[in-house]
Amino acid sequence: MAKTQEPCKIQTIDGVGMSREKIIELTRSHVEIMKSGELPLADDVFRIPVTNYFDPDRWEAEMDLIFKRLPLVLGFSVEIPKAGDYKAMEVAGVPLILVRGRDGVVRGFVNMCSHRGAQLVDVGNRNTRSFSCPYHAWTYNLTGDLVAILDDQDFGEVDTSCMGLTPLNVEERVGIVWGSVTPGVELHLDEFLAGYDDLLDNHGLADCVLVGQQTIEGPNWKVAYDGYLDFYHLPILHKDTFGPEYNNKSLFDHWGPHQRVQGPDHRIMDLMDIPEEEWSQTRLVSGVWTIFPHISVASFEAGGHIFMISQLFPGSDPDTSVTHQNFLATFEPDDEQKLQIEKQMEFLRYVVAEEDYYTGNRIQKTVKTGAKSHFVFGRNEGGPQRFHRWTDALLAADNDQDLLELYKSGVG
Repeated sequence: MAKTQEPCKIQTIDGVGMSREKIIELTRSHVEIMKSGELPLADDVFRIPVTNYFDPDRWEAEMDLIFKRLPLVLGFSVEIPKAGDYKAMEVAGVPLILVRGRDGVVRGFVNMCSHRGAQLVDVGNRNTRSFSCPYHAWTYNLTGDLVAILDDQDFGEVDTSCMGLTPLNVEERVGIVWGSVTPGVELHLDEFLAGYDDLLDNHGLADCVLVGQQTIEGPNWKVAYDGYLDFYHLPILHKDTFGPEYNNKSLFDHWGPHQRVQGPDHRIMDLMDIPEEEWSQTRLVSGVWTIFPHISVASFEAGGHIFMISQLFPGSDPDTSVTHQNFLATFEPDDEQKLQIEKQMEFLRYVVAEEDYYTGNRIQKTVKTGAKSHFVFGRNEGGPQRFHRWTDALLAADNDQDLLELYKSGVG
């Protein structure tokens, strides 16, 4: 087992132009770390006020300056593959629609009729030729244009060219639909991703098959996200499920606010005896890949390679969150494989709901007792440290210029 050393910086790899060769380079560095027997650690312990997890003013600021300002992962290409396919959802209190047009382009709109504000469609994934308001039947095409007003001869004259659906900036990239939930907010996606999209492209999400989805309610979004980046707890909290397969050590890599965490165990050690050209793609993309502020990408085998992509969204108050688990297969499963996938989905629902979020909901109660003023993250918890530093820095970035400068400079 690798031992720790001090002091040492968290492992960082330049994300620009990340390709299979770059992933091999990254994995090679992990192999060398394992050979050295010395794991990188953060410079010091890190403390945050426990009020960060429940203070309503801070929570409102997080909604405005993070979830309503940053690019979010709103969906996946495989959810809306054909013209007319749409996904309706609500994020941070904003009802929205993602729809693929007849030109193949994915567009985003606020789910709101321009007449008197009715939502056009219910939450869910469906296919349509157009959107007709259930209140007064105003109709919009797939590009958001208003194309019909009921009894227009009686309604009066309006400029229909100004009465289309309100657009949201979205972009489809590496099999993911990124977008802002606030009208008019630019994505600055290149700066935000810092090359991480090149890395994510190696997962092949655009070519996957959607094989399942399920939703789990949980605690404050940061309590939940802390767990995404925490391997320290795996053999303890998950001792009765998958924990015995892991140790409690972690290797962290980061690209801007986004991170990968991987356990320094046999999954890396086994590569030492395999020529690099034979390193499998599934092994290269192993570990947990997080996309700030709300995504975790993990994978498992169930008749083939499956990605579980967790979309974590804040709930209606500081104490709650909602996680949508999306299961994307790298193959078209047969009936037997579908049963394996369903069994694994139920297992993962149990692990997250009854172990992770059960513990998180209990934490959500203890933070309000006043018994402790701060939480402490150890030097071996560099990933969670970086997550909270980025959260604090984003709340301090008052405008677009500050935001772009933060993307460029990082948090150290």
